[in-house]
Amino acid sequence: MNAIIGTMKKAAILYDFDKTLCTKDMQEYSLIPRLGYTDPGEFWKEVSALTRENKMDSISSYLYMLQRKFTEHGNPLKKDAFADLGKDIELYPGVSTWFQRINDYGKKAGLEVEHYIISSGMAEIIEGVPVSHEFRKIYACRYYYDEEGIARWPAQVVNYTTKTQYIFRINKQVLDENDDAGLNEYVEHKDRPVPFTRMIYIADGITDIPCMRLVKEYGGKSIAVYNPASDKAKGIAEKLIRDGRVNYMAKADYSEGSEMEKTMHMILDHMQKDAVLEEIEGKIR
Repeated sequence: MNAIIGTMKKAAILYDFDKTLCTKDMQEYSLIPRLGYTDPGEFWKEVSALTRENKMDSISSYLYMLQRKFTEHGNPLKKDAFADLGKDIELYPGVSTWFQRINDYGKKAGLEVEHYIISSGMAEIIEGVPVSHEFRKIYACRYYYDEEGIARWPAQVVNYTTKTQYIFRINKQVLDENDDAGLNEYVEHKDRPVPFTRMIYIADGITDIPCMRLVKEYGGKSIAVYNPASDKAKGIAEKLIRDGRVNYMAKADYSEGSEMEKTMHMILDHMQKDAVLEEIEGKIR
């Protein structure tokens, strides 16, 4: 890092959650087992059948199925029931210290790094994970709860296509989900607080392709992460590389000195140099 930026520039790292920061779908750690399933795959088969038979959105299907199953078991889903589920999540190695290490590295280059979640998982569970405070904003599915705290309806459904709107919210820093006017207001790309060129999208699979491509094609970087213990996961990451969906692939190991950390350092170094050049260019003009 030879030159330091005059003023701090924002950079954003956007993460999927399931199989990106944790080892499997978040519902499989303790939520689905509470319904009596020994194999979570059986629950997902029922969700897939419901989706096909009713031509439903798959994310709406799983939210409905969870709500229905818990009600049938005489234990309606309540908001306070999610409070402890986050502690059962198994994060990949290094995740607990990743954010501070990356923030410190970016700060040395004059980059203010912010972290965001964009997930089709459940916000209530993610908010209970020990690292939840590291995220500027968590965009994920939520329920509407009645006056007794019982889940009655999906309040927010985040599927693989609607995920892209949150990238634009971060790009324009219109972070309130209810502010559609601000989101749709025209702003020159050069005037947006977090340009795509200072965005990094990290995810594991096929459902993230629209976001991966959007960030990559607008000049940001996309990284496909994979569980090193799974040949299937590695194969998916390799296909994403071959198909030009992502810039890089790395093992889902966020430890100090890992391949993932080295890749992130190189990306931040590149962003820092670009930001310096932008400042020089602006002064000439």
